[in-house]
Amino acid sequence: MKKSYKIEVDCAVCAGKVEAALAKLEGVNSVSINFISQKMIIDMDDSITVKDLLKTARKIEPDFEIEE
Repeated sequence: MKKSYKIEVDCAVCAGKVEAALAKLEGVNSVSINFISQKMIIDMDDSITVKDLLKTARKIEPDFEIEE
């Protein structure tokens, strides 16, 4: 399932690190984070929750937010 989320991330480097970490999650087919527009597009299995994504992202960037 492909979804788009409004996110909050502080810098482009952090966005890149979070994107790489999320891409490694089992069940994530693709992920793209655009720092300028503060938007994330992710194609993932139904078994993954926003909570799972946020938990992984905050290991890299503690201030990372996903607006549902």
